[in-house]
Amino acid sequence: MVDVAGLAALPPHFGDDPDQAGSGHIRIGAKLKQARKAQRLRMRELADRVGCSESLISKIENDRITPSLQMLHKIVTELGTSIGAMFAENKPGNDVVSREGERPIVSVDAIGRQDGQGIRLECLVQNGELLYGSIHIVDPGGSSGGCISHVGEEVGYVLEGEVDMTIGDQTYRLKKGDSFFFPSDKPHGYSNPGKVVARVLWVNTPSTF
Repeated sequence: MVDVAGLAALPPHFGDDPDQAGSGHIRIGAKLKQARKAQRLRMRELADRVGCSESLISKIENDRITPSLQMLHKIVTELGTSIGAMFAENKPGNDVVSREGERPIVSVDAIGRQDGQGIRLECLVQNGELLYGSIHIVDPGGSSGGCISHVGEEVGYVLEGEVDMTIGDQTYRLKKGDSFFFPSDKPHGYSNPGKVVARVLWVNTPSTF
């Protein structure tokens, strides 16, 4: 089911997708709760700041639902952290090589979908200070849920499928082999208009995403 704010309930076998087999699929609720308490914020205060209900914050922190990418970015920004930090310390920070099927993954909701599918962020850089990199895995019909903006610059390359990328007031249809670059303070978001999963290699610096 989908909550009124576009947040999806976790499916019964959350994290058991064959594409994720062997991956360190991580739940972010506990980390968000820890970050909120470190800021000495009540759930009501955080909810007011990001524009959602207190009950939704509670459900997110208890991993009962996953937020959209846009909502997750709002939350971590208010908490003085980043989405990349959700992966931190999942593995020793001195690892140089990360093997296929072993990298940690965070799931976020795809607005408008009711089947538990959405967006997965596969971490390429853990504990990075100067840059952050991930593979955005976007199911058909998946969307970031709106645009975000932050400090920095970003570059990406479409590995598979296609995405509609909105940067500022322009939307571009990107297909396999296409790349992009833009300053992160321009509002940006994306959706998958195709019928197959899209995978986008995405790097931003500094590590503010």
